[in-house]
Parts: sequence; C-alpha cells; structure tokens
Amino acid sequence: MAEMKVISSDSHILEPPDLWLSRMDPKWGDRTPRVIASQDYDHWFVDGEQMGIIGTFGASAGMRFENPGDIVREGRYEDVRKGGFDPHARMEDLELDGVNTDLLYPSFAMEMFAVPDTQLLQAVFSTYNDWLVEYCGAYPDRLKGIAMIILDQGIEEGIAEMRRSAKMGLVGGMISVWPRPGETYDQPMYEPFWAAAQELQFPLSLHQVTNRTAPKQPDSDTVVISQSGAGRVNADYWVRMCLCHMIYSGVFERYPELKVLNVENDLAWLPYFLNRLDVTYIERPTQTTYRFKDGMLPSDIMRRNVFHSFQEDGLGIRDRDIIGVDTLMWGSDYPHAESTFPKSREILDSILEGVPEDEKAKIVGGNCAKLYHLS
Repeated sequence: MAEMKVISSDSHILEPPDLWLSRMDPKWGDRTPRVIASQDYDHWFVDGEQMGIIGTFGASAGMRFENPGDIVREGRYEDVRKGGFDPHARMEDLELDGVNTDLLYPSFAMEMFAVPDTQLLQAVFSTYNDWLVEYCGAYPDRLKGIAMIILDQGIEEGIAEMRRSAKMGLVGGMISVWPRPGETYDQPMYEPFWAAAQELQFPLSLHQVTNRTAPKQPDSDTVVISQSGAGRVNADYWVRMCLCHMIYSGVFERYPELKVLNVENDLAWLPYFLNRLDVTYIERPTQTTYRFKDGMLPSDIMRRNVFHSFQEDGLGIRDRDIIGVDTLMWGSDYPHAESTFPKSREILDSILEGVPEDEKAKIVGGNCAKLYHLS
C-alpha cells in the first residue's frame, strides 16, 4: 500500500476562538458564537448559552496511543493540537501520517445544528464556510472543505448557500443527520434541494453529532448524539432512519445522480441494515408503498447512491462485498481523540490485510477521489 494515494474522507478542523466574533455582523451581539474562559477550561457560548467545551476530545490526535488517560472533555485552546486550526502545522502532521489529502468537517460547529434559531444558523454557517475556503486555500490541492448547510425555514436559502459554497470551491455539503422535530427527509419540501445537489454534483454528508434538536437529558431520544455512552454506541440510529426515509420515498430514483454520505458511523451494521431494507420492502408493501422501477431493491439503491466513511472497522471490511466496495472510504478523524493519527498507514495495513490491491486503492483514496472529482 506504500505507493497508494491515501485520502482521509473524514477529517476535521478546530474552529479558531475568534472565527465568528471577527467576521459576523455586529447586529448579532452576544448571540454570536464565542469562547469564554472559566477558571478550569474554555467553553463555547452560542446565543447566550453554553454549548461546548474545549477539551482534548476534540484535538488530541495521537494521545490514545500514548496517554489515553489524559483525554478529557475539559481543556484550553493552548493545549490542543495546533494542526487542528493551523493549515501549515496540519501539513506537517499529514506528512507524518502518510496522508495525501484531507476532506474537512468542523468540530464544535457540528453541534450548533442543535441551535433552534435558523436565521442565526444561516449567518453562522455562511461565516464558517467563508473561513473554511480561506483555510483550504493555503494548500488547495491537499485540503478540501465540506460546507455547512441549514435547510429548515427556507429550502431556497439552503440551495443558495450550497450554490455559493460550490462556487467558492467547497466540494460537498453537510446537512443535519436528522431534521428538526416533525420533519423527515422524505417530505416534498426537500425535493428542490435534492435536485440542486444533483445538478451541482455536490455530495451531501450525514455526519454524526449533527441532529437538528437541542440536547435534553443525557439518555433521552432528543440528545445530541455522543453526549452519553449509550448515545455514542447507537449513533448510527439517526443516519439509518434518514436513509430509510430517502430510499423508501424514491428520492434516489428521482435523482439518480444524487450522492449521500454516511459519515463516522463505521460499517459493520450495514449488511444487516441492507437486508432489513430489502425484507421490509418485499414483505411489507403497505408500509413501503413506493415501488422501484426495473425490479430494483433498496439495497441496489444504497450501493449506487450512498457512500460510507469509516475509520477502523475491520468487520465492515470483511463484509465489503455485501456493502459494496465502491462505496467505502477511509477517514482518519484527525485531530479528534479517536483519530488514527499518527498510525494511519499502520492501521490501514492491518485492517486491509488480505484485501486485493485494486480494492485497497479504492478504499484508501480512489473512491473518495472519484466522488469528489479530485485529481
């Protein structure tokens, strides 16, 4: 695998503490996202409420291999890995890790999907997208950004931001892994958005920790995923529900070139899920009333339109033929605590042992390059 081009389909930046304060319209006042230092740690405030903590969870790549006991939620910006927010330091870490290209998602900003005010989020996300373009511009061949898109209370605004992001050079968009309460992605209101994404060839990501609901109790159904152990174990619940709604309502038949990504939920659950999709479709036509053309099954749609970003799922690799080799894309999750950095090549060699070379090339970079039209 030494000569293969390795692309991380799921890496992250760490938002600078002044990202929004220095760029957003002053009219937003104290509602603007900001970092406030307490006696013990730094934390994010949005819309006047505390939402996130600056801890080593978010930017301690490599610590799991050396001092896992030092990984904590509470921390300060001066203690996090510099490559999370400095593109030049990131290049050094990419070289150390043997990774050619990073596809970049946010860190704390993902949790802001839980902010109720859509207009505030539109301003926050567009500001983030502008900054991300600048960040990637330092190394445009090696850093590729994923835009943040909010959809509710105005699909046209979401389409406009997607078009603007694509024009600026961002290669894909991230929407919430679950819409706001009372809505699902099988509803007609989303049709213009799917159509525009297909037209732009703009892949859409469903990344964990992006639920469009505010966190309540640690183990409630409305908690932002990963805020509890049980929530983290079952994080794939939300993406499974969204994919079911999209597939069973015929979204991918109406928009056959639309590409959607399941991000950071790993793979091993997919063979069972694919089987359940088909069994339910065949045995419960009154519950899955949409009928596909040409005898296609839901699993066929999944293998054509849905891609999967994973980190270390050896079980999923074992079942790659069931899932679809052409849909699998590795990601390092740098600079987060669970990242494979700085042992990504070593880990890939281990979990891909025995996999044919042509399939390895697809999984470690080829599929991602094709999806995002990377050279």
